[in-house]
Amino acid sequence: MSLTLQDVERLIAESELTQRALTVEVNAAAQTDFWLMFGGILVFFMQAGFAMLEVGMVNIKNTKNILIKNLFDASIGAICWWFIGFGIAAGKANSANNGFVGEDSYFLDIPMAGKSMWFFQWAFAATAATIVSGAVAERVTFGCYIVYAVGLTSFIYPVVVFFGWNGGVGGAWREENLLFDCGVTDFAGSGVVHLTGAVAAFVGASIIGPRIGRFDEGIKLPQQSVIFQTLGTLILWVGWYGFNGCSTLALGTLSNVAAHAMVTTTISAATCCLATVALTALTSADKVIDISAANNGVLAGLVSITAGCSVVEPEGAFVAGLIGAPVYMLGVWTLEKLKVDDVVGAVPVHGFCGIWGVLVPALFGSSTQYANAYYSARADKCAGIFYGGDGSSLAANVVFLLFVIGWTGATSLALFMACKMTIGVRVSVEVEESGMDDSKHGGKVFSATPVPTQEV
Repeated sequence: MSLTLQDVERLIAESELTQRALTVEVNAAAQTDFWLMFGGILVFFMQAGFAMLEVGMVNIKNTKNILIKNLFDASIGAICWWFIGFGIAAGKANSANNGFVGEDSYFLDIPMAGKSMWFFQWAFAATAATIVSGAVAERVTFGCYIVYAVGLTSFIYPVVVFFGWNGGVGGAWREENLLFDCGVTDFAGSGVVHLTGAVAAFVGASIIGPRIGRFDEGIKLPQQSVIFQTLGTLILWVGWYGFNGCSTLALGTLSNVAAHAMVTTTISAATCCLATVALTALTSADKVIDISAANNGVLAGLVSITAGCSVVEPEGAFVAGLIGAPVYMLGVWTLEKLKVDDVVGAVPVHGFCGIWGVLVPALFGSSTQYANAYYSARADKCAGIFYGGDGSSLAANVVFLLFVIGWTGATSLALFMACKMTIGVRVSVEVEESGMDDSKHGGKVFSATPVPTQEV
Protein backbone atom coordinates (compact mmCIF):
# COMPACT_ATOMS: atom_id res chain seq x y z
CA MET A 1 0.00 0.00 0.00
CA SER A 2 1.41 3.37 -1.01
CA LEU A 3 1.15 6.45 1.16
CA THR A 4 0.04 9.76 -0.15
CA LEU A 5 1.61 13.02 0.87
CA GLN A 6 -1.44 13.72 3.01
CA ASP A 7 -0.99 10.39 4.82
CA VAL A 8 2.63 11.18 5.57
CA GLU A 9 1.74 14.63 6.90
CA ARG A 10 -1.01 13.13 9.06
CA LEU A 11 1.36 10.53 10.53
CA ILE A 12 3.96 13.18 11.27
CA ALA A 13 1.34 15.35 12.97
CA GLU A 14 0.11 12.42 15.08
CA SER A 15 3.68 11.57 16.04
CA GLU A 16 4.32 15.14 17.12
CA LEU A 17 1.15 15.18 19.21
CA THR A 18 2.13 11.91 20.87
CA GLN A 19 5.60 13.27 21.59
CA ARG A 20 4.17 16.44 23.07
CA ALA A 21 1.80 14.44 25.28
CA LEU A 22 4.69 12.30 26.51
CA THR A 23 6.77 15.41 27.17
CA VAL A 24 3.96 17.00 29.15
CA GLU A 25 3.52 13.80 31.18
CA VAL A 26 7.24 13.55 31.92
CA ASN A 27 7.42 17.22 32.84
CA ALA A 28 4.44 16.86 35.18
CA ALA A 29 6.07 13.89 36.92
CA ALA A 30 9.36 15.74 37.25
CA GLN A 31 7.53 18.78 38.61
CA THR A 32 5.78 16.63 41.21
CA ASP A 33 9.06 15.00 42.26
CA PHE A 34 10.73 18.39 42.59
CA TRP A 35 7.82 19.79 44.63
CA LEU A 36 7.89 16.87 47.08
CA MET A 37 11.67 17.01 47.41
CA PHE A 38 11.57 20.77 47.92
CA GLY A 39 8.85 20.38 50.53
CA GLY A 40 10.74 17.55 52.23
CA ILE A 41 13.85 19.72 52.52
CA LEU A 42 11.83 22.56 54.06
CA VAL A 43 10.16 20.22 56.54
CA PHE A 44 13.49 18.58 57.39
CA PHE A 45 14.97 22.06 57.97
CA MET A 46 12.40 22.36 60.75
CA GLN A 47 14.64 19.96 62.72
CA ALA A 48 17.12 22.82 62.98
CA GLY A 49 14.30 24.99 64.29
CA PHE A 50 13.28 22.40 66.89
CA ALA A 51 16.93 22.02 67.91
CA MET A 52 17.39 25.75 68.49
CA LEU A 53 14.03 26.12 70.23
CA GLU A 54 14.68 23.21 72.57
CA VAL A 55 18.31 24.05 73.33
CA GLY A 56 17.20 27.58 74.17
CA MET A 57 14.61 26.30 76.67
CA VAL A 58 16.78 23.81 78.60
CA ASN A 59 19.51 24.42 81.13
CA ILE A 60 22.90 24.87 79.49
CA LYS A 61 24.11 21.73 81.30
CA ASN A 62 21.82 19.66 79.03
CA THR A 63 22.81 21.23 75.69
CA LYS A 64 24.57 18.26 74.11
CA ASN A 65 21.87 15.88 75.28
CA ILE A 66 19.01 17.75 73.61
CA LEU A 67 21.00 18.35 70.42
CA ILE A 68 21.93 14.71 69.92
CA LYS A 69 18.30 13.73 70.43
CA ASN A 70 17.30 16.08 67.62
CA LEU A 71 19.85 14.43 65.35
CA PHE A 72 18.71 10.98 66.46
CA ASP A 73 15.05 11.85 65.83
CA ALA A 74 15.85 12.26 62.15
CA SER A 75 18.28 9.33 62.02
CA ILE A 76 16.16 6.79 63.92
CA GLY A 77 13.12 8.02 62.02
CA ALA A 78 14.84 7.43 58.68
CA ILE A 79 15.75 3.80 59.44
CA CYS A 80 12.34 2.99 60.96
CA TRP A 81 10.55 4.71 58.07
CA TRP A 82 12.63 2.70 55.61
CA PHE A 83 12.02 -0.63 57.31
CA ILE A 84 8.30 -0.58 58.12
CA GLY A 85 6.99 2.93 58.85
CA PHE A 86 6.31 3.95 55.27
CA GLY A 87 4.71 0.58 54.43
CA ILE A 88 2.30 0.87 57.36
CA ALA A 89 1.51 4.50 56.59
CA ALA A 90 1.32 4.57 52.81
CA GLY A 91 1.09 0.99 51.61
CA LYS A 92 -1.86 -0.29 49.60
CA ALA A 93 -5.10 -0.42 51.60
CA ASN A 94 -7.21 -3.55 51.93
CA SER A 95 -10.54 -2.31 50.60
CA ALA A 96 -12.35 -5.42 51.85
CA ASN A 97 -12.00 -4.58 55.53
CA ASN A 98 -10.79 -0.95 55.45
CA GLY A 99 -7.48 -2.18 56.83
CA PHE A 100 -5.36 -1.00 59.72
CA VAL A 101 -1.96 -0.85 58.03
CA GLY A 102 -0.67 -0.76 54.48
CA GLU A 103 -0.07 -4.06 52.70
CA ASP A 104 3.07 -3.24 50.72
CA SER A 105 5.90 -0.68 50.28
CA TYR A 106 7.99 -2.07 53.16
CA PHE A 107 11.80 -1.74 52.99
CA LEU A 108 11.36 0.79 50.16
CA ASP A 109 9.87 -1.80 47.85
CA ILE A 110 8.36 0.96 45.74
CA PRO A 111 8.83 2.22 42.16
CA MET A 112 11.24 5.05 41.44
CA ALA A 113 8.30 7.42 41.14
CA GLY A 114 7.49 6.86 44.81
CA LYS A 115 10.88 7.86 46.23
CA SER A 116 10.04 11.56 46.45
CA MET A 117 6.89 10.76 48.45
CA TRP A 118 8.91 8.57 50.82
CA PHE A 119 11.35 11.41 51.40
CA PHE A 120 8.61 13.97 52.00
CA GLN A 121 6.74 11.76 54.45
CA TRP A 122 9.91 10.79 56.34
CA ALA A 123 10.43 14.45 57.23
CA PHE A 124 6.94 14.51 58.78
CA ALA A 125 7.65 11.36 60.80
CA ALA A 126 10.81 12.91 62.23
CA THR A 127 8.77 15.94 63.29
CA ALA A 128 6.36 13.80 65.30
CA ALA A 129 9.25 12.23 67.21
CA THR A 130 10.87 15.59 67.95
CA ILE A 131 7.69 16.89 69.60
CA VAL A 132 8.11 14.24 72.29
CA SER A 133 11.83 14.75 72.91
CA GLY A 134 11.34 18.40 73.84
CA ALA A 135 8.56 17.71 76.32
CA VAL A 136 10.50 15.10 78.34
CA ALA A 137 13.88 16.81 78.14
CA GLU A 138 16.38 17.09 81.01
CA ARG A 139 15.38 13.93 82.88
CA VAL A 140 14.41 11.06 80.55
CA THR A 141 16.92 8.21 80.23
CA PHE A 142 18.63 7.77 76.89
CA GLY A 143 17.44 4.18 76.68
CA CYS A 144 13.81 5.19 77.12
CA TYR A 145 14.30 7.91 74.51
CA ILE A 146 15.54 5.34 71.99
CA VAL A 147 12.61 3.02 72.69
CA TYR A 148 9.90 5.66 72.25
CA ALA A 149 11.59 7.15 69.17
CA VAL A 150 11.60 3.73 67.50
CA GLY A 151 8.07 2.89 68.62
CA LEU A 152 6.63 6.21 67.52
CA THR A 153 8.19 6.39 64.05
CA SER A 154 7.87 2.71 63.18
CA PHE A 155 4.35 1.94 64.38
CA ILE A 156 2.36 4.47 66.44
CA TYR A 157 2.60 7.41 64.04
CA PRO A 158 2.35 5.36 60.79
CA VAL A 159 -0.97 3.85 61.88
CA VAL A 160 -2.37 7.36 62.39
CA VAL A 161 -1.12 8.36 58.93
CA PHE A 162 -2.83 5.35 57.38
CA PHE A 163 -6.10 6.13 59.18
CA GLY A 164 -6.21 9.84 58.41
CA TRP A 165 -4.36 10.29 55.13
CA ASN A 166 -4.09 7.03 53.24
CA GLY A 167 -6.59 4.23 52.71
CA GLY A 168 -7.77 3.77 56.28
CA VAL A 169 -11.19 4.46 57.70
CA GLY A 170 -10.77 8.22 57.77
CA GLY A 171 -8.99 8.80 54.46
CA ALA A 172 -10.47 11.65 52.44
CA TRP A 173 -8.96 10.27 49.22
CA ARG A 174 -10.86 6.99 49.29
CA GLU A 175 -13.13 6.36 46.34
CA GLU A 176 -15.89 4.77 48.43
CA ASN A 177 -17.02 4.20 52.02
CA LEU A 178 -15.86 7.62 53.17
CA LEU A 179 -16.24 8.35 56.86
CA PHE A 180 -19.53 10.31 57.05
CA ASP A 181 -19.22 10.65 53.25
CA CYS A 182 -16.41 13.20 53.64
CA GLY A 183 -13.45 11.58 55.30
CA VAL A 184 -11.07 13.44 57.59
CA THR A 185 -10.15 16.98 56.55
CA ASP A 186 -6.64 17.27 57.96
CA PHE A 187 -4.76 18.65 55.02
CA ALA A 188 -1.24 18.91 56.47
CA GLY A 189 -1.45 17.24 59.87
CA SER A 190 -2.78 19.20 62.85
CA GLY A 191 -4.03 15.84 64.06
CA VAL A 192 -1.95 13.32 62.13
CA VAL A 193 1.41 14.82 63.08
CA HIS A 194 1.03 17.38 65.86
CA LEU A 195 -1.65 15.84 68.04
CA THR A 196 -0.03 12.41 67.74
CA GLY A 197 3.30 13.78 68.95
CA ALA A 198 1.63 15.80 71.70
CA VAL A 199 -0.39 12.89 73.11
CA ALA A 200 2.78 10.79 73.29
CA ALA A 201 4.55 13.74 74.90
CA PHE A 202 1.82 14.16 77.52
CA VAL A 203 1.87 10.47 78.43
CA GLY A 204 5.66 10.44 78.63
CA ALA A 205 5.92 13.61 80.72
CA SER A 206 3.22 12.34 83.09
CA ILE A 207 4.92 8.98 83.69
CA ILE A 208 8.46 10.38 83.94
CA GLY A 209 7.42 13.15 86.33
CA PRO A 210 8.54 16.78 86.63
CA ARG A 211 12.11 18.02 86.86
CA ILE A 212 13.51 18.68 90.32
CA GLY A 213 12.15 22.01 91.55
CA ARG A 214 9.80 22.54 88.61
CA PHE A 215 6.68 23.09 90.72
CA ASP A 216 8.37 24.33 93.91
CA GLU A 217 7.15 27.75 94.98
CA GLY A 218 9.59 30.56 94.23
CA ILE A 219 11.76 28.42 91.95
CA LYS A 220 12.26 29.19 88.28
CA LEU A 221 14.34 26.66 86.39
CA PRO A 222 17.04 28.28 84.24
CA GLN A 223 16.79 28.34 80.46
CA GLN A 224 19.77 28.78 78.19
CA SER A 225 18.84 31.51 75.73
CA VAL A 226 15.79 33.33 74.44
CA ILE A 227 17.89 34.10 71.37
CA PHE A 228 17.98 30.41 70.44
CA GLN A 229 14.27 30.12 71.20
CA THR A 230 13.41 32.95 68.81
CA LEU A 231 15.80 31.74 66.11
CA GLY A 232 14.21 28.29 66.36
CA THR A 233 10.73 29.75 66.09
CA LEU A 234 11.59 31.70 62.94
CA ILE A 235 13.20 28.63 61.34
CA LEU A 236 10.10 26.59 62.14
CA TRP A 237 7.90 29.29 60.59
CA VAL A 238 9.93 29.08 57.37
CA GLY A 239 9.79 25.29 57.34
CA TRP A 240 6.04 25.33 57.90
CA TYR A 241 5.51 26.67 54.38
CA GLY A 242 6.81 23.32 53.15
CA PHE A 243 4.75 21.50 55.76
CA ASN A 244 1.49 23.14 54.67
CA GLY A 245 2.03 24.44 51.16
CA CYS A 246 3.76 21.37 49.77
CA SER A 247 1.09 19.06 51.22
CA THR A 248 -0.71 19.51 47.91
CA LEU A 249 1.73 16.69 46.94
CA ALA A 250 1.89 18.12 43.43
CA LEU A 251 2.18 21.50 41.76
CA GLY A 252 0.66 21.91 38.29
CA THR A 253 -3.05 22.64 38.66
CA LEU A 254 -2.65 22.72 42.46
CA SER A 255 -0.21 25.62 42.52
CA ASN A 256 -2.97 28.03 43.51
CA VAL A 257 -3.97 25.73 46.39
CA ALA A 258 -0.35 25.69 47.58
CA ALA A 259 -0.17 29.48 47.46
CA HIS A 260 -3.48 29.78 49.29
CA ALA A 261 -2.25 27.40 52.00
CA MET A 262 0.86 29.51 52.50
CA VAL A 263 -1.20 32.69 52.76
CA THR A 264 -3.58 31.29 55.38
CA THR A 265 -0.59 29.85 57.27
CA THR A 266 0.91 33.34 57.43
CA ILE A 267 -2.29 34.99 58.62
CA SER A 268 -2.95 32.46 61.38
CA ALA A 269 0.62 32.53 62.71
CA ALA A 270 0.75 36.32 62.74
CA THR A 271 -2.65 36.66 64.40
CA CYS A 272 -1.93 34.10 67.10
CA CYS A 273 1.45 35.70 67.85
CA LEU A 274 -0.12 39.10 68.49
CA ALA A 275 -3.12 37.68 70.35
CA THR A 276 -0.98 35.52 72.65
CA VAL A 277 1.29 38.44 73.55
CA ALA A 278 -1.73 40.65 74.21
CA LEU A 279 -3.48 38.06 76.39
CA THR A 280 -0.28 37.36 78.32
CA ALA A 281 0.25 41.06 78.97
CA LEU A 282 -3.35 41.57 80.07
CA THR A 283 -3.33 38.59 82.44
CA SER A 284 0.15 38.96 83.95
CA ALA A 285 0.79 41.01 87.07
CA ASP A 286 3.62 43.06 85.55
CA LYS A 287 2.02 43.50 82.07
CA VAL A 288 5.14 42.27 80.30
CA ILE A 289 5.26 42.12 76.51
CA ASP A 290 6.79 38.65 76.60
CA ILE A 291 9.02 37.24 73.85
CA SER A 292 8.28 33.66 74.92
CA ALA A 293 4.58 34.36 74.47
CA ALA A 294 5.32 35.70 70.98
CA ASN A 295 7.34 32.61 70.04
CA ASN A 296 4.79 30.13 71.33
CA GLY A 297 2.00 32.21 69.82
CA VAL A 298 3.54 31.85 66.38
CA LEU A 299 3.82 28.07 66.82
CA ALA A 300 0.29 27.80 68.22
CA GLY A 301 -1.06 29.70 65.21
CA LEU A 302 0.84 27.46 62.81
CA VAL A 303 -0.54 24.28 64.38
CA SER A 304 -4.04 25.78 64.48
CA ILE A 305 -4.12 26.30 60.72
CA THR A 306 -2.28 23.17 59.55
CA ALA A 307 -5.37 21.00 59.06
CA GLY A 308 -7.44 23.67 57.36
CA CYS A 309 -4.80 25.71 55.53
CA SER A 310 -6.10 24.73 52.09
CA VAL A 311 -9.85 25.01 52.74
CA VAL A 312 -10.39 28.08 54.92
CA GLU A 313 -10.69 31.61 53.62
CA PRO A 314 -8.35 34.34 54.95
CA GLU A 315 -10.92 35.39 57.54
CA GLY A 316 -11.14 31.78 58.69
CA ALA A 317 -7.37 31.73 59.13
CA PHE A 318 -7.62 34.91 61.19
CA VAL A 319 -10.20 33.30 63.47
CA ALA A 320 -8.10 30.13 63.71
CA GLY A 321 -5.13 32.14 64.96
CA LEU A 322 -7.22 34.40 67.18
CA ILE A 323 -8.83 31.49 69.02
CA GLY A 324 -5.58 29.53 68.95
CA ALA A 325 -4.10 31.99 71.46
CA PRO A 326 -6.52 31.30 74.37
CA VAL A 327 -6.50 27.59 73.44
CA TYR A 328 -2.72 27.57 73.87
CA MET A 329 -2.95 29.45 77.16
CA LEU A 330 -5.61 27.00 78.37
CA GLY A 331 -3.13 24.22 77.65
CA VAL A 332 -0.42 25.91 79.70
CA TRP A 333 -2.84 26.45 82.60
CA THR A 334 -4.05 22.84 82.45
CA LEU A 335 -0.54 21.39 82.63
CA GLU A 336 0.27 23.65 85.56
CA LYS A 337 -2.80 22.42 87.41
CA LEU A 338 -1.98 18.79 86.63
CA LYS A 339 1.71 19.39 87.49
CA VAL A 340 2.83 17.86 84.22
CA ASP A 341 6.26 19.23 83.31
CA ASP A 342 6.46 19.93 79.59
CA VAL A 343 9.81 21.65 79.06
CA VAL A 344 9.09 23.26 75.69
CA GLY A 345 5.30 23.63 75.85
CA ALA A 346 4.77 20.87 73.30
CA VAL A 347 1.40 19.76 74.66
CA PRO A 348 -0.24 23.22 74.69
CA VAL A 349 1.13 24.06 71.23
CA HIS A 350 0.86 20.74 69.41
CA GLY A 351 -1.83 19.07 71.50
CA PHE A 352 -4.41 21.66 72.51
CA CYS A 353 -3.91 23.66 69.32
CA GLY A 354 -3.73 20.41 67.36
CA ILE A 355 -7.25 19.55 68.54
CA TRP A 356 -8.41 23.06 67.70
CA GLY A 357 -6.68 22.84 64.33
CA VAL A 358 -8.57 19.67 63.37
CA LEU A 359 -11.85 21.40 64.20
CA VAL A 360 -11.02 24.51 62.14
CA PRO A 361 -11.72 23.09 58.62
CA ALA A 362 -14.90 21.44 59.89
CA LEU A 363 -16.10 24.84 61.12
CA PHE A 364 -14.65 27.36 58.66
CA GLY A 365 -13.84 25.45 55.48
CA SER A 366 -15.49 27.03 52.45
CA SER A 367 -16.99 24.99 49.65
CA THR A 368 -14.96 26.96 47.10
CA GLN A 369 -11.62 26.17 48.68
CA TYR A 370 -12.64 22.60 49.50
CA ALA A 371 -13.45 22.06 45.82
CA ASN A 372 -10.02 23.36 44.86
CA ALA A 373 -8.11 21.25 47.39
CA TYR A 374 -10.24 18.08 47.52
CA TYR A 375 -13.28 17.22 45.35
CA SER A 376 -15.89 19.57 43.96
CA ALA A 377 -18.59 16.86 43.94
CA ARG A 378 -18.81 16.83 47.72
CA ALA A 379 -17.69 20.39 48.44
CA ASP A 380 -21.10 21.69 49.55
CA LYS A 381 -21.65 18.75 51.87
CA CYS A 382 -18.16 18.72 53.37
CA ALA A 383 -17.70 22.46 53.86
CA GLY A 384 -17.46 23.84 57.39
CA ILE A 385 -20.72 24.28 59.28
CA PHE A 386 -20.33 28.08 59.20
CA TYR A 387 -20.02 27.92 55.41
CA GLY A 388 -23.06 25.80 54.60
CA GLY A 389 -21.77 22.31 55.30
CA ASP A 390 -24.11 19.75 56.84
CA GLY A 391 -21.78 18.77 59.69
CA SER A 392 -20.41 15.63 58.05
CA SER A 393 -16.84 16.97 58.11
CA LEU A 394 -17.23 17.89 61.77
CA ALA A 395 -18.44 14.39 62.62
CA ALA A 396 -15.57 12.78 60.70
CA ASN A 397 -12.97 15.03 62.30
CA VAL A 398 -14.30 14.45 65.83
CA VAL A 399 -14.10 10.69 65.27
CA PHE A 400 -10.55 11.18 64.03
CA LEU A 401 -9.62 13.18 67.15
CA LEU A 402 -10.96 10.43 69.37
CA PHE A 403 -9.00 7.85 67.40
CA VAL A 404 -5.71 9.76 67.61
CA ILE A 405 -6.06 10.40 71.35
CA GLY A 406 -7.17 6.84 72.09
CA TRP A 407 -4.66 5.05 69.85
CA THR A 408 -1.64 7.21 70.64
CA GLY A 409 -2.51 7.46 74.33
CA ALA A 410 -2.90 3.70 74.78
CA THR A 411 0.17 2.69 72.81
CA SER A 412 2.34 5.41 74.38
CA LEU A 413 1.18 4.38 77.84
CA ALA A 414 2.16 0.79 77.13
CA LEU A 415 5.52 1.90 75.74
CA PHE A 416 6.51 4.18 78.61
CA MET A 417 5.21 1.82 81.30
CA ALA A 418 7.20 -1.03 79.76
CA CYS A 419 10.31 1.15 79.92
CA LYS A 420 9.56 2.16 83.51
CA MET A 421 9.32 -1.47 84.60
CA THR A 422 12.46 -2.56 82.72
CA ILE A 423 15.17 -0.10 81.67
CA GLY A 424 13.85 2.89 83.59
CA VAL A 425 12.46 6.19 82.34
CA ARG A 426 14.24 8.71 84.55
CA VAL A 427 17.87 9.47 85.31
CA SER A 428 19.11 9.55 88.90
CA VAL A 429 18.91 12.69 91.03
CA GLU A 430 22.69 13.04 90.84
CA VAL A 431 22.69 12.93 87.04
CA GLU A 432 19.77 15.35 86.77
CA GLU A 433 21.40 17.86 89.10
CA SER A 434 24.85 17.69 87.52
CA GLY A 435 23.45 17.66 84.00
CA MET A 436 22.97 15.11 81.24
CA ASP A 437 26.02 16.38 79.33
CA ASP A 438 28.41 15.37 82.13
CA SER A 439 26.93 11.90 82.54
CA LYS A 440 26.52 10.83 78.91
CA HIS A 441 28.13 13.24 76.47
CA GLY A 442 31.67 14.05 77.60
CA GLY A 443 31.08 17.17 79.68
CA LYS A 444 29.27 20.46 79.62
CA VAL A 445 29.41 22.85 76.68
CA PHE A 446 30.03 25.87 78.91
CA SER A 447 29.69 26.57 82.62
CA ALA A 448 26.20 25.50 83.66
CA THR A 449 23.81 26.19 86.48
CA PRO A 450 23.80 22.92 88.47
CA VAL A 451 20.68 23.42 90.59
CA PRO A 452 17.42 25.38 90.39
CA THR A 453 17.90 29.06 91.17
CA GLN A 454 15.81 31.29 93.40
CA GLU A 455 13.53 33.58 91.41
CA VAL A 456 14.07 37.24 92.26
